[in-house]
Amino acid sequence: MDYELRTTDVDFYTYPPVGDDDWRYTFQTAQVRVLEMQMLSPAALLDMANAKNFEQAAGLLAATEYAIPQTSKSFAEMEDILRLRRAAVRELFADFILDKPIVELFKTRADFANLRLALRRTLTEKPLGTDYSDDGNVPPEIFEEVFEAENYNLLPCYMAQAVERAVLAYYQNKDVRQIDFAIDDVQAEYNLKIARRLNSLFLLGLFRIQIDLTNIRTMLRLKYTESEQRNVFLKGGYIQLERLKRGLDIGYEALGHLFFVTPYYQIVESGANYLASDKSFLRAEQQCAKFFTGYLRTTIQITTGPQPIIAYLLMKENEIRTVRLILTAKKNYLDTKLILDRLGG
Repeated sequence: MDYELRTTDVDFYTYPPVGDDDWRYTFQTAQVRVLEMQMLSPAALLDMANAKNFEQAAGLLAATEYAIPQTSKSFAEMEDILRLRRAAVRELFADFILDKPIVELFKTRADFANLRLALRRTLTEKPLGTDYSDDGNVPPEIFEEVFEAENYNLLPCYMAQAVERAVLAYYQNKDVRQIDFAIDDVQAEYNLKIARRLNSLFLLGLFRIQIDLTNIRTMLRLKYTESEQRNVFLKGGYIQLERLKRGLDIGYEALGHLFFVTPYYQIVESGANYLASDKSFLRAEQQCAKFFTGYLRTTIQITTGPQPIIAYLLMKENEIRTVRLILTAKKNYLDTKLILDRLGG
């Protein structure tokens, strides 16, 4: 193995530092600490996963903010409730964060998601729809106007750049997956640029971890599909790209050893073994979510600052996704073992 792969990729043991206190956020941090205590416990989620059916799983939410009327436990009503809870936590986040560029930064997640949807529909010549998110900085109606008129000047520069890269990548071989790779690349670059501009040690660590986790998932998927692609990994993470590329050329049993000097050893080892034995990415997804949430929980060391508020937003969104995942699985009669494997139970 060459020298580059024998050195460590990071200068921390498990998680990067989260930065210093910001005493402007004393009230907001105290509020978030109270809200954190009201989140669903891991035991509550496991109880839902072990419930006999959708109705019983939904019934376990009766005493929570996700409760639906006893007279009707329909999946459509639950979807509406989950959307409302997500909108509420994002609104709360926007109210609590005093540094509005941080709010704008997190709203770009919806912008990039809308852009991905619009590009897929335009390049594959499918009709433009109306199911765009209105949580972004760019109004949904702008997307239809932009792509119908092919006037990309209406978009912010970073989104226009994403359009250009995605279009060029797609027309190389008309592979729709190249749209996602290109947009992910621009989004990662933009996140890192804004984190540095804001001089936020926490956001920089957060986005670099996200890049690493995305690259690990990509490595496993390329490996499983025996793809020849090598230049689709995102730049800017902690893991050296050569380590990821090397992972494509060795057996599943050796992947853990390759990543032993990184904080992601358990993710790769467990995810690769499960993929090899069960032909599923469930364990890799579960381990990625666990690691990411673990970093968010390190903000407990912050007395006051934007870090706990950002962490609460992301943990709450993850909770909402987990509730949806469990209820969707129950509605479709999925094996409880699969749900537990995804939750890590």
